[in-house]
Amino acid sequence: MSAAASELVDVVDVDDRVVGQVTRAALRAGRLRHRATYLLVFNRRGELFVHRRSADKDVFPSYWDVAVGGVVGAGESYDDGARRELAEEVGIVGAVIEPLFAVAFDDPDCPVLGRAYRVAWDGPLVLQAEEIVGGEWLTPAQVEARLARDRFCPDGAAVWRRYRVRSVS
Repeated sequence: MSAAASELVDVVDVDDRVVGQVTRAALRAGRLRHRATYLLVFNRRGELFVHRRSADKDVFPSYWDVAVGGVVGAGESYDDGARRELAEEVGIVGAVIEPLFAVAFDDPDCPVLGRAYRVAWDGPLVLQAEEIVGGEWLTPAQVEARLARDRFCPDGAAVWRRYRVRSVS
């Protein structure tokens, strides 16, 4: 079992109450509801960092994603999970993470309760090779065009659409 597969994760009910703890592998095998974070990383030009997930990811391998983030560890808060994922996946440490909204994604294969955040960053990115194989900065219009054309993680795409509705209204 890989290190990631053996990590402990909180299982939660629809009201986000912890009802148990399992390994990440058991979480995936049982398709159990869990917590996750979604960080939309923008540069000062208003471009969003979009990345391609590695082929080794346990869900949505090789898909594109609009959000940095991932599974919140057992006993970890959403904010702490967001900061950890930001540092692990793209090497961003010390940036302000702006909370946006709660996320409920009820895919039968991957039910998630989460939190979405916005991050402003103009420094270098250090991509974690086990998670991300490449990425690029795109304008919101380019993100929309790519979402229509390429395979994107559906939960991240849902977060993006909700963000866009909020930011346009």
